[in-house]
Amino acid sequence: MEERKPILSVKEVYGGYENIQILHGISFDVFQGEKICILGQNGCGKTTLLRAIANMIPFQGEVVACGLSVKKAKRLEVAKTISLMTQMHSLYFSYTVYETVMMGRYAYQKGIFFSSNEKDKKIVEESLKQTKAWELRDRLLTELSGGQLQRVMLARVLAQSPNIILLDEPTNHLDLKYQIELMEYLNEWVKKGERCVISVLHDMNLAINFSDKIFLMQEGRGVKYTSVKEFPLSILNEVYGIDIGAYMKTSLKKWDTLEKNGVKI
Repeated sequence: MEERKPILSVKEVYGGYENIQILHGISFDVFQGEKICILGQNGCGKTTLLRAIANMIPFQGEVVACGLSVKKAKRLEVAKTISLMTQMHSLYFSYTVYETVMMGRYAYQKGIFFSSNEKDKKIVEESLKQTKAWELRDRLLTELSGGQLQRVMLARVLAQSPNIILLDEPTNHLDLKYQIELMEYLNEWVKKGERCVISVLHDMNLAINFSDKIFLMQEGRGVKYTSVKEFPLSILNEVYGIDIGAYMKTSLKKWDTLEKNGVKI
């Protein structure tokens, strides 16, 4: 039987900012169709790892995506393969929603000057509709709420037509309905072709319900990488410093109490 090759391979990655080393020898493989969740406390290097994978910061080691070395490949080739959505804390520009999502098609332009064709327009429209942002297309980014902006930025990621999507807190600012719809959409997206999704999440319920594997980080190092079903809860408790299972059970009991008291759930 032919050995299955990973769609993304991260080997001994070290990196950080200026003279501060944040990542210390990170290694893991992701295969076609997999959804990976990166967990860990704030400041452990989750966002830095995503930025290294996308070749947005200098790093030592090797990242190979769909057979492409991200350090050796041209930036536009990497953009066709990997799309990263980071957290946006502020905006310093004022484009319309449609213009912003169309920027996701930049890697596919042939000439020096950006000009969209019918294929680009179709992909942008589909991306906006998939994220429930089509009705916002003529609005300025500066007019949007946090949740609306998050959906627009995800639409731009989808418009890149990548093989690998990297998401840094993708459900931030989204209400519960949109959180679930987003994760369910990614569940379907990842099944089509040579694709995978890597997300940084803080919500344990989302991580458990919508991921195949968990990559747990602590102080810039990989602590554990295995399937959700086989992940030892004791390691999560140790890294986070709380009894996560007990907390989840207490929350569930409160919901049970509400239901017993006649509150419709």
